[in-house]
Parts: sequence; C-alpha cells; structure tokens
Amino acid sequence: MGSVNEYVNGKVSVNREKIEYHVGKILELIGEDTGREGLLETPARVTRMYEEIFGGYSIDPREALGVTFDESHEELVIVKDIVYYSQCEHHMAPFFGKVHIGYIPSGRIAGLSKLARLVEAVSRRLQVQERITAQIADIMTEMLNPHGVMVVVEGEHLCMCARGVKKPGSHTVTLATRGSFREDAAARAEFLALIKDR
Repeated sequence: MGSVNEYVNGKVSVNREKIEYHVGKILELIGEDTGREGLLETPARVTRMYEEIFGGYSIDPREALGVTFDESHEELVIVKDIVYYSQCEHHMAPFFGKVHIGYIPSGRIAGLSKLARLVEAVSRRLQVQERITAQIADIMTEMLNPHGVMVVVEGEHLCMCARGVKKPGSHTVTLATRGSFREDAAARAEFLALIKDR
C-alpha cells in the first residue's frame, strides 16, 4: 500500500467540472471578477487542492495501519509530534497541529510509520479535533486490542484565529484514553511526561 499522500479523493476527480463551476460562482458571489488574470485558474487549483486535502475519504482509516505483527513487547510505545492538517467541518477553514499516540501492546504491534498514516487517513477530511482524537484511539483499540491507548491532539484553528473571536496563537488540546490509561493515573502521567518537548 502506498503512502496516504498518494491518495486522492476520487469523487472530486469525477466531479471536477461541477466543482470548478461552483467555485467560480462563489468567487462571483463574493464580488470578484473571475475574468481577471489572477483568478482564471483558481477554480481548477481549488479543485486539485480538494483532491489532496480530502484524500482521507478514499481510504478506510483501519487500512492505514496495514499489517500488524505478533510481538511480546508489553511496555509503552509512543509516537509523538505527528504533524497533521485538517479542515474544520463548521467553516471549512484549516486547522493543524501535532498528534501524540501511546499504546501498551498486548501481543500485537503496528509499524511505527503506520501510526502516521492513520493520522493522515483520519485528518484529511472535514473534521473536528475531538473526533480525530477519538477515532485514532478507537481504531488503535479495534485493530490492535492493546492493554491501553492514549491520544493527545494539539491544534490551532484558523476559524478561531482569523475570524470570529480572532485569537491567534490559541491552541486546543484534546485527549482520548482507552483501556488501562483510563484507570491508571500513573500511566497517563508517564505518557504526558514523555510527550513534553525536551
């Protein structure tokens, strides 16, 4: 299976002409001159961008984990600082940040790069940060059946920074715990300590 970055949204590809037409109409409706040089290719550019940034619709996120492996390791595994970009489903404005994933295997592990693929598959669609956090934790739980999973997502939302309350620099942090992390405060504290920037 190729990188998630190679996936494109097939529905966008099939509906390219319609999307370009409607992007052009939106430009007209906000008062733009769609005949001016800088905007001539904008509908096509936006459509190509949609193919990429909404590529997550073209893959079942469970498939992003790929093949899992039998392994007797049952101590904490962490992949931190996985950069993601997504689009807020409320305003279709970008939000972005970092994802930190920790899990305690119970006999199955995933390739470390596959956790980054999972983040891509979940985030490259219209989303809310809370759902991204929960979906990653739930898929990890479903596919690996670990003793515990903990996911922390940090995000900066342009719908909050550039419009509305206009608070640039504000960050949202969401957390999901499954299994042993839910009951074990010491395990949660260990994970949080290990993902702090050093």
